[in-house]
Amino acid sequence: MADLPLRVRLVIFDLDGVIYRGTEAVPGAAGLVAWLHQQDVLVRFATNNSMVTRAGYVERLGAMGVATDAQEVVTSTSATVDHLARHAPDVRSVLAVGADGMRRELEDAGLDVTPASDARQAEPGGALDRHYDAVIVGLDPAVDYARLSSAMAAVAAGARLIATNADSRYPTPAGFLPGAGSIVAALATATGATPEVIGKPEPAMFRAILESTGVRGDESVVVGDNPDADVAGAHRAGCGAILVLTGVADAAVAASLSGERRPDAVAADPHEVRLLLEPRVS
Repeated sequence: MADLPLRVRLVIFDLDGVIYRGTEAVPGAAGLVAWLHQQDVLVRFATNNSMVTRAGYVERLGAMGVATDAQEVVTSTSATVDHLARHAPDVRSVLAVGADGMRRELEDAGLDVTPASDARQAEPGGALDRHYDAVIVGLDPAVDYARLSSAMAAVAAGARLIATNADSRYPTPAGFLPGAGSIVAALATATGATPEVIGKPEPAMFRAILESTGVRGDESVVVGDNPDADVAGAHRAGCGAILVLTGVADAAVAASLSGERRPDAVAADPHEVRLLLEPRVS
Protein backbone atom coordinates (compact mmCIF):
# COMPACT_ATOMS: atom_id res chain seq x y z
CA MET A 1 0.00 0.00 0.00
CA ALA A 2 1.06 3.59 -0.63
CA ASP A 3 1.50 6.07 2.17
CA LEU A 4 -1.21 8.41 3.37
CA PRO A 5 -0.50 12.16 3.13
CA LEU A 6 1.99 13.34 5.74
CA ARG A 7 -0.28 16.27 6.58
CA VAL A 8 -4.08 15.97 6.48
CA ARG A 9 -6.18 19.14 6.38
CA LEU A 10 -9.40 17.63 4.99
CA VAL A 11 -11.18 14.34 5.67
CA ILE A 12 -14.04 13.29 3.41
CA PHE A 13 -16.35 10.61 4.78
CA ASP A 14 -18.70 8.39 2.88
CA LEU A 15 -21.95 7.97 4.83
CA ASP A 16 -23.68 4.58 4.62
CA GLY A 17 -21.30 1.90 5.86
CA VAL A 18 -18.90 4.46 7.39
CA ILE A 19 -20.88 6.88 9.60
CA TYR A 20 -24.00 4.73 9.81
CA ARG A 21 -25.38 1.42 8.64
CA GLY A 22 -29.00 1.82 7.62
CA THR A 23 -30.63 3.55 10.58
CA GLU A 24 -27.89 2.71 13.10
CA ALA A 25 -24.79 4.80 13.79
CA VAL A 26 -21.43 3.06 13.42
CA PRO A 27 -19.94 2.92 16.94
CA GLY A 28 -17.23 5.53 17.35
CA ALA A 29 -18.05 7.48 14.19
CA ALA A 30 -19.55 10.47 15.99
CA GLY A 31 -16.54 10.68 18.29
CA LEU A 32 -14.13 10.55 15.34
CA VAL A 33 -15.91 13.44 13.62
CA ALA A 34 -15.97 15.46 16.86
CA TRP A 35 -12.24 14.87 17.36
CA LEU A 36 -11.46 16.07 13.82
CA HIS A 37 -13.49 19.22 14.43
CA GLN A 38 -11.51 19.81 17.63
CA GLN A 39 -8.27 19.49 15.64
CA ASP A 40 -9.53 22.14 13.17
CA VAL A 41 -9.48 19.59 10.36
CA LEU A 42 -12.03 20.27 7.62
CA VAL A 43 -14.71 17.57 7.40
CA ARG A 44 -17.00 16.73 4.53
CA PHE A 45 -19.59 13.98 4.11
CA ALA A 46 -19.93 12.82 0.49
CA THR A 47 -22.76 10.62 -0.78
CA ASN A 48 -23.92 9.59 -4.22
CA ASN A 49 -27.53 9.71 -3.06
CA SER A 50 -29.33 12.46 -4.98
CA MET A 51 -32.78 12.01 -3.41
CA VAL A 52 -32.17 13.63 -0.01
CA THR A 53 -31.30 17.31 0.53
CA ARG A 54 -28.26 18.37 2.51
CA ALA A 55 -30.57 19.69 5.25
CA GLY A 56 -32.14 16.24 5.43
CA TYR A 57 -28.74 14.67 6.01
CA VAL A 58 -27.88 17.24 8.69
CA GLU A 59 -31.02 16.24 10.56
CA ARG A 60 -30.34 12.53 10.13
CA LEU A 61 -26.73 12.81 11.27
CA GLY A 62 -27.69 15.00 14.21
CA ALA A 63 -30.11 12.33 15.42
CA MET A 64 -27.14 9.93 15.46
CA GLY A 65 -24.98 12.31 17.48
CA VAL A 66 -22.91 13.59 14.55
CA ALA A 67 -22.76 17.39 14.73
CA THR A 68 -22.54 18.95 11.27
CA ASP A 69 -24.08 21.58 9.02
CA ALA A 70 -25.20 21.78 5.40
CA GLN A 71 -21.83 23.15 4.27
CA GLU A 72 -20.16 19.91 5.34
CA VAL A 73 -22.61 17.67 3.48
CA VAL A 74 -21.98 17.04 -0.22
CA THR A 75 -24.57 15.06 -2.15
CA SER A 76 -24.19 14.13 -5.78
CA THR A 77 -26.76 16.87 -6.48
CA SER A 78 -24.91 19.61 -4.58
CA ALA A 79 -21.65 18.48 -6.21
CA THR A 80 -23.37 18.76 -9.59
CA VAL A 81 -24.45 22.31 -8.75
CA ASP A 82 -20.92 23.23 -7.66
CA HIS A 83 -19.41 21.62 -10.75
CA LEU A 84 -21.77 23.57 -13.04
CA ALA A 85 -21.12 26.86 -11.26
CA ARG A 86 -17.37 26.45 -11.70
CA HIS A 87 -17.14 24.77 -15.09
CA ALA A 88 -20.44 25.39 -16.95
CA PRO A 89 -21.95 28.65 -15.67
CA ASP A 90 -23.95 28.95 -18.91
CA VAL A 91 -26.25 26.15 -17.73
CA ARG A 92 -29.34 27.85 -16.30
CA SER A 93 -32.43 25.95 -17.50
CA VAL A 94 -32.52 22.25 -16.66
CA LEU A 95 -34.86 19.36 -17.17
CA ALA A 96 -34.71 17.22 -14.03
CA VAL A 97 -35.16 13.46 -13.96
CA GLY A 98 -35.00 12.75 -10.25
CA ALA A 99 -36.68 12.86 -6.87
CA ASP A 100 -38.06 15.96 -5.12
CA GLY A 101 -34.90 16.32 -3.01
CA MET A 102 -32.79 16.70 -6.14
CA ARG A 103 -35.20 19.21 -7.62
CA ARG A 104 -35.19 21.32 -4.44
CA GLU A 105 -31.38 21.40 -4.32
CA LEU A 106 -31.24 22.52 -7.94
CA GLU A 107 -33.86 25.21 -7.37
CA ASP A 108 -32.14 26.44 -4.21
CA ALA A 109 -29.02 26.97 -6.32
CA GLY A 110 -30.95 29.37 -8.54
CA LEU A 111 -31.39 27.09 -11.54
CA ASP A 112 -34.56 27.20 -13.63
CA VAL A 113 -35.83 23.65 -13.05
CA THR A 114 -38.57 21.78 -14.87
CA PRO A 115 -39.35 18.25 -13.64
CA ALA A 116 -39.41 15.82 -16.55
CA SER A 117 -42.96 14.94 -15.55
CA ASP A 118 -44.00 18.55 -16.35
CA ALA A 119 -42.21 18.87 -19.69
CA ARG A 120 -44.54 19.23 -22.65
CA GLN A 121 -44.19 17.67 -26.08
CA ALA A 122 -46.55 18.41 -28.95
CA GLU A 123 -46.69 14.67 -29.55
CA PRO A 124 -44.73 11.61 -28.42
CA GLY A 125 -41.31 11.77 -30.00
CA GLY A 126 -41.79 15.42 -30.93
CA ALA A 127 -39.89 18.50 -29.83
CA LEU A 128 -40.42 20.07 -26.41
CA ASP A 129 -42.07 23.46 -26.04
CA ARG A 130 -38.83 25.07 -24.84
CA HIS A 131 -35.05 24.69 -24.88
CA TYR A 132 -33.06 23.30 -21.93
CA ASP A 133 -29.38 23.82 -21.30
CA ALA A 134 -29.02 20.46 -19.56
CA VAL A 135 -30.83 17.33 -18.54
CA ILE A 136 -29.81 16.42 -14.98
CA VAL A 137 -30.47 12.83 -13.99
CA GLY A 138 -30.59 11.30 -10.52
CA LEU A 139 -32.46 8.42 -8.96
CA ASP A 140 -36.14 8.82 -9.79
CA PRO A 141 -38.39 6.17 -8.20
CA ALA A 142 -41.30 7.37 -10.38
CA VAL A 143 -39.45 7.35 -13.70
CA ASP A 144 -41.60 6.29 -16.65
CA TYR A 145 -41.52 6.21 -20.43
CA ALA A 146 -42.91 9.75 -20.72
CA ARG A 147 -40.12 11.23 -18.57
CA LEU A 148 -37.46 9.35 -20.53
CA SER A 149 -39.04 10.57 -23.77
CA SER A 150 -38.97 14.19 -22.62
CA ALA A 151 -35.34 13.91 -21.51
CA MET A 152 -34.40 12.31 -24.81
CA ALA A 153 -36.08 15.15 -26.71
CA ALA A 154 -34.21 17.76 -24.66
CA VAL A 155 -30.85 16.11 -25.39
CA ALA A 156 -31.74 15.81 -29.07
CA ALA A 157 -32.35 19.58 -29.06
CA GLY A 158 -28.88 20.27 -27.67
CA ALA A 159 -29.12 19.87 -23.88
CA ARG A 160 -26.12 18.44 -22.05
CA LEU A 161 -26.73 15.07 -20.38
CA ILE A 162 -25.46 15.24 -16.79
CA ALA A 163 -25.72 12.40 -14.27
CA THR A 164 -25.54 13.17 -10.56
CA ASN A 165 -24.25 9.61 -10.22
CA ALA A 166 -24.21 6.38 -12.16
CA ASP A 167 -24.71 3.82 -9.40
CA SER A 168 -26.13 0.66 -10.93
CA ARG A 169 -27.88 -0.38 -7.72
CA TYR A 170 -29.47 1.40 -4.77
CA PRO A 171 -29.30 -0.37 -1.38
CA THR A 172 -32.40 -0.58 0.83
CA PRO A 173 -33.06 -2.53 4.05
CA ALA A 174 -35.00 -5.05 1.96
CA GLY A 175 -32.32 -5.44 -0.69
CA PHE A 176 -31.11 -3.71 -3.84
CA LEU A 177 -33.20 -1.66 -6.26
CA PRO A 178 -32.17 -0.16 -9.63
CA GLY A 179 -29.94 2.86 -9.11
CA ALA A 180 -29.63 6.15 -10.95
CA GLY A 181 -27.17 4.51 -13.32
CA SER A 182 -29.93 2.37 -14.77
CA ILE A 183 -31.82 5.53 -15.79
CA VAL A 184 -28.64 7.20 -17.06
CA ALA A 185 -27.84 4.11 -19.13
CA ALA A 186 -31.29 4.14 -20.69
CA LEU A 187 -30.91 7.78 -21.71
CA ALA A 188 -27.35 7.30 -22.96
CA THR A 189 -28.54 4.40 -25.10
CA ALA A 190 -31.55 6.29 -26.42
CA THR A 191 -29.68 9.53 -27.18
CA GLY A 192 -26.24 8.27 -28.13
CA ALA A 193 -24.84 10.96 -25.81
CA THR A 194 -22.04 10.33 -23.33
CA PRO A 195 -23.23 11.59 -19.93
CA GLU A 196 -21.11 13.80 -17.69
CA VAL A 197 -21.02 11.82 -14.43
CA ILE A 198 -20.41 13.76 -11.21
CA GLY A 199 -20.70 11.18 -8.42
CA LYS A 200 -18.22 8.57 -7.26
CA PRO A 201 -16.11 6.89 -8.60
CA GLU A 202 -15.74 9.71 -11.11
CA PRO A 203 -13.49 12.38 -9.58
CA ALA A 204 -15.79 15.40 -10.11
CA MET A 205 -17.42 15.20 -6.66
CA PHE A 206 -14.10 15.07 -4.80
CA ARG A 207 -12.57 17.71 -7.06
CA ALA A 208 -15.53 20.00 -6.33
CA ILE A 209 -14.85 19.55 -2.60
CA LEU A 210 -11.15 20.31 -3.07
CA GLU A 211 -11.92 23.42 -5.11
CA SER A 212 -14.48 24.73 -2.63
CA THR A 213 -12.22 24.18 0.40
CA GLY A 214 -8.97 25.25 -1.24
CA VAL A 215 -7.25 22.09 -0.01
CA ARG A 216 -4.98 20.04 -2.26
CA GLY A 217 -5.59 16.38 -2.90
CA ASP A 218 -2.26 15.48 -1.28
CA GLU A 219 -3.53 17.03 1.95
CA SER A 220 -6.84 15.17 1.88
CA VAL A 221 -8.06 11.71 2.85
CA VAL A 222 -11.26 9.92 1.85
CA VAL A 223 -12.65 7.43 4.37
CA GLY A 224 -14.98 4.95 2.71
CA ASP A 225 -16.17 1.37 2.76
CA ASN A 226 -16.49 0.79 -0.99
CA PRO A 227 -13.31 0.16 -3.00
CA ASP A 228 -15.09 0.68 -6.32
CA ALA A 229 -16.63 4.05 -5.43
CA ASP A 230 -14.77 5.63 -2.51
CA VAL A 231 -11.22 4.38 -2.97
CA ALA A 232 -11.14 4.56 -6.76
CA GLY A 233 -12.80 7.98 -6.74
CA ALA A 234 -10.34 9.30 -4.14
CA HIS A 235 -7.33 8.17 -6.17
CA ARG A 236 -8.75 9.62 -9.40
CA ALA A 237 -9.00 12.98 -7.60
CA GLY A 238 -5.49 12.72 -6.16
CA CYS A 239 -6.61 12.10 -2.56
CA GLY A 240 -5.46 9.52 -0.06
CA ALA A 241 -7.88 6.71 0.78
CA ILE A 242 -8.63 4.74 3.93
CA LEU A 243 -10.83 1.69 3.51
CA VAL A 244 -12.82 1.10 6.69
CA LEU A 245 -14.22 -2.40 7.25
CA THR A 246 -17.58 -1.37 8.71
CA GLY A 247 -19.51 -1.60 5.43
CA VAL A 248 -19.39 -3.60 2.22
CA ALA A 249 -15.73 -4.69 2.38
CA ASP A 250 -14.11 -7.12 4.80
CA ALA A 251 -10.47 -7.99 5.45
CA ALA A 252 -10.39 -10.65 2.73
CA VAL A 253 -11.71 -8.19 0.15
CA ALA A 254 -9.25 -5.53 1.29
CA ALA A 255 -6.31 -7.93 0.88
CA SER A 256 -7.33 -8.77 -2.69
CA LEU A 257 -7.54 -5.19 -4.00
CA SER A 258 -5.20 -3.79 -6.63
CA GLY A 259 -4.76 -0.76 -8.85
CA GLU A 260 -6.84 2.31 -8.09
CA ARG A 261 -9.14 0.21 -5.87
CA ARG A 262 -6.27 -0.56 -3.46
CA PRO A 263 -6.47 1.79 -0.46
CA ASP A 264 -3.53 3.60 1.08
CA ALA A 265 -4.53 2.15 4.46
CA VAL A 266 -7.15 -0.17 5.95
CA ALA A 267 -8.94 0.42 9.26
CA ALA A 268 -11.22 -1.97 11.08
CA ASP A 269 -13.34 0.79 12.60
CA PRO A 270 -13.42 4.55 13.42
CA HIS A 271 -10.96 4.04 16.29
CA GLU A 272 -8.33 2.71 13.89
CA VAL A 273 -9.07 5.56 11.47
CA ARG A 274 -8.20 7.99 14.27
CA LEU A 275 -4.97 6.15 14.99
CA LEU A 276 -3.99 6.51 11.34
CA LEU A 277 -4.85 10.20 11.28
CA GLU A 278 -3.47 11.33 14.66
CA PRO A 279 0.16 11.79 13.54
CA ARG A 280 -1.01 13.59 10.40
CA VAL A 281 -3.29 16.28 11.85
CA SER A 282 -1.24 17.51 14.81
